[in-house]
Amino acid sequence: MAGELRGRGLRRAGRGRGCVTDAEQAKAAPKVVVLSAMAHGQQEAGEAIGVAFLAAAAGLDQERRTLYADVVLSSLNEAARRTLEAMMKSGYEYQSEFARSYVAKGVEKGRIEAKANDVLAVFDVRGLEAPADVRERILASTDLAELDRWLRRAVVVSDARELLATTGS
Repeated sequence: MAGELRGRGLRRAGRGRGCVTDAEQAKAAPKVVVLSAMAHGQQEAGEAIGVAFLAAAAGLDQERRTLYADVVLSSLNEAARRTLEAMMKSGYEYQSEFARSYVAKGVEKGRIEAKANDVLAVFDVRGLEAPADVRERILASTDLAELDRWLRRAVVVSDARELLATTGS
């Protein structure tokens, strides 16, 4: 059986068990690369498994892609996660639609969080206290256009509560 698995593109890792690190093998058997991450993601092969999964993710429906990605990412060792993050920062262009959409969601979330913090920073610089409920509402917003409006309004309102009262929020 082990020879049969190796013949299908599986590599030996750890205690002699099969480990998918090949992108083509991962595309052909996405479930197997997820299992490889679970079994071997904490070993040296973690990074190669993660990269192989990204290649396989492009061919999955959104539901399976999300579920499998969660399992794979939570199974990888810290070094593998750091390496994949470094690939993102260095301008690495992901090959799969999944990876591109996953990164785009992270970028969008970062923009939203930064804009919410900008609104609160304007209040702080102006010496206006933002009550807890206002602060929570600003930080809970996921609408970038709303946060842009609030940022402009934060410069002119005389009380932090006016920010929400004038927008109907």
